[in-house]
Amino acid sequence: MFGRHPFGRGPRARRGDVRAAILDLLAEGGTWNGYQIIQEIAGRTDGVWRPSAGSVYPALQQLEDEGLISPEGEGRRRMYSLTDEGRAYAEAHADELRASWDSAAGMTDDTAIELGDMIRQVMMAVMEVRRAGSPGQLAAARRVLTETRRSMYRILAEDETDEPAADTAAEDATDSDAPEGAE
Repeated sequence: MFGRHPFGRGPRARRGDVRAAILDLLAEGGTWNGYQIIQEIAGRTDGVWRPSAGSVYPALQQLEDEGLISPEGEGRRRMYSLTDEGRAYAEAHADELRASWDSAAGMTDDTAIELGDMIRQVMMAVMEVRRAGSPGQLAAARRVLTETRRSMYRILAEDETDEPAADTAAEDATDSDAPEGAE
């Protein structure tokens, strides 16, 4: 599990969303390379949508074949911009192109993003204990993780009307994790 996304690649964009997002980015002006496009899509969606090179580069090739974008340079330095035909297409389909971002935004909500951030923080702490912990610290970490896993399943088993109590328990746990004197 370590070294990979713990829950797989995450939500997938619909077919055509990568193409539409590329056109929408290029319609803003300037030139972009494939790597910049991947980074920009991830940045604009707070990391929720991270298209792979395996989806971006074929989309760029398709757009080039359609005459909507033109490349400049070669290899990794290859930059893309809209052709006149591409600009006309982007203007005519502006709402459709913007909709690609809307579908990405709908892949998750702020609470899910926050939970993902917390999971990453816990994983970093676990890795540090694993790397530098004494045998006693490793045993303590195993106990904490075992109880955490059980607690997660208990949350799923609870009736949703119990949510406020779960939120209070989470706040209490957060407060107890604070260093002494940090209140």
